[in-house]
Amino acid sequence: MGTKTLTPKDSKPPGRSRHRPHRSIDPIPSSFISPHSSVSCARSTPAAILECNPRRTLEKTSERSRQFRMKFFPDVEPTDWNDWEWQMRNRLTNMRALSSIVQLSEDERTAIQNNMGSLPLCITPYYASLLDPEDPNQPLRRTVVPVMKEYSRAPCESDDPLGEEGASPVPRIVHRYPDRVLFLVTDRCATHCRYCTRSRMVGRNDGKASNGHGWDQAIAYIESNRSIRDVLVSGGDPLTFADETLGRLLRRLRSIPHVEILRIGTKVPVVLPQRITPALTRMLKRFHPLWINIHFTHPDEITPEVAHACTRLADTGIPLGSQTVLLAGINDDLETIKRLLLGLLRIRVRPYYLYQCDPIPGSSHFRTLVEKGLEIIRGLRGHTTGFAVPTYVIDAPGGGGKIPLLPNYLEGRDEKGLILTNYEGRTFTYPDPQQRPGTDILGDRDEETGEDAHSLHPQPPAD
Repeated sequence: MGTKTLTPKDSKPPGRSRHRPHRSIDPIPSSFISPHSSVSCARSTPAAILECNPRRTLEKTSERSRQFRMKFFPDVEPTDWNDWEWQMRNRLTNMRALSSIVQLSEDERTAIQNNMGSLPLCITPYYASLLDPEDPNQPLRRTVVPVMKEYSRAPCESDDPLGEEGASPVPRIVHRYPDRVLFLVTDRCATHCRYCTRSRMVGRNDGKASNGHGWDQAIAYIESNRSIRDVLVSGGDPLTFADETLGRLLRRLRSIPHVEILRIGTKVPVVLPQRITPALTRMLKRFHPLWINIHFTHPDEITPEVAHACTRLADTGIPLGSQTVLLAGINDDLETIKRLLLGLLRIRVRPYYLYQCDPIPGSSHFRTLVEKGLEIIRGLRGHTTGFAVPTYVIDAPGGGGKIPLLPNYLEGRDEKGLILTNYEGRTFTYPDPQQRPGTDILGDRDEETGEDAHSLHPQPPAD
């Protein structure tokens, strides 16, 4: 940490106007340079955008991040700040460390002091640079700093709301869908999100059981089930492993003949973009087809550093998708979500899922009404690029899997066919006079059997 504790006035990071809360921070400059560019530091973008790291490679560092480092970590060299292992070693994990950077509210202080057994406080210095030091209601700050509402448990909330433990045939494996499994390889994350679905396990051992111990039984299960063609590697966050450890895991999975696709679920490119090094991307490239889904929450997370990290991954040929949790007062409005999704497309990350927040203990202050999610999807569909629109899903409590939700565009039927409403609210008729005898396409009820008919209802998508 820095050598002094600054007053709230002095501790205000650059780029945040006191009169314009929640303003977007450090938009991606038009002069963004590909990480594979041969342009030297001397004639690249201005010093306000880039720092040259003579010991490593050209690193993307925003002016905001640079000034934050100079204010709060004055003895830390740029080469150390851009070292992901330094970032991990210097995470903010207690009130003393965090209060030297932000002015904690009484609610936040009490929540941190009372944290006994719940999800620990954990924020990388880089992500701390994005927090508003004075406003506890800033969206990014609310996602990582505890408040007392976390200790209010509603009757509907559960430690394992998705029933993952009940779908776990062996430790670390969740096998819910026929041809794919979730492989929970670690309990460690770089930064802890306060709404984390796996708050029951994340941060308990801080990766002490994440060096490969316990993998053998899980990998043997995958090897013995030839129906498994897709393995999602998650946790915790797999990208908190060292290159050698992660490479060893991927190599073992890739050696299984019937495993066609490997996927990684991560938030590291957002909270620890320094982790996406040339060495990491060279290693990942050996395991194609490999897909990465990144957890984004808010457009303010799309900084020059994050754009640089995602560009490195995309240039390696890795398809990138995003997963976003809908959170009350943080991103549950159309303008915010649209800025996030369009910003992701600009850095070659395709929106994949928009999740309804899972009912983990103490999450009621994060959860929105489902109608709000449907309203946002309706405001996106037709009003922006089709592949900018994610699938809005509820991961059904109790282990039902992902259930997609859509606004109702099917208004009815007449003698000419189906009556449809488009994104503008205009009505059209599609000539569809034929239907299977006895099936009510609108009422979802088979007149003969009395069973539900699902001909127009999408099946749950892949995990």
